[in-house]
Amino acid sequence: MQQQIEAKLAAALSPSHLEVINESYMHRVEPGSESHFKVIVVSQAFEGQRLLGRHRQVNGILAEELAGAIHALALHTYTEAEWQQREQAPKTPSCVSKSPFA
Repeated sequence: MQQQIEAKLAAALSPSHLEVINESYMHRVEPGSESHFKVIVVSQAFEGQRLLGRHRQVNGILAEELAGAIHALALHTYTEAEWQQREQAPKTPSCVSKSPFA
């Protein structure tokens, strides 16, 4: 699933930076699950768009995955200029119900 997300976003957005991070281990899921992801994407395609528009665009690209296997998707979408102003990628807060499988 992670590779599928990466491939779709890369093809649709031609990002200068793309990270797809499987954070399923932080949640109450079976070991090896691919259901919770954080996506950091930097693309010129986001120029002139507000945050909601960017998220809608990414959600549209991943509509099939969101309708099935993906349970949660944290999106961090930036233009090149916004990304250069950041010092590091955003951290994901801990899940309240951690995996009983750990």
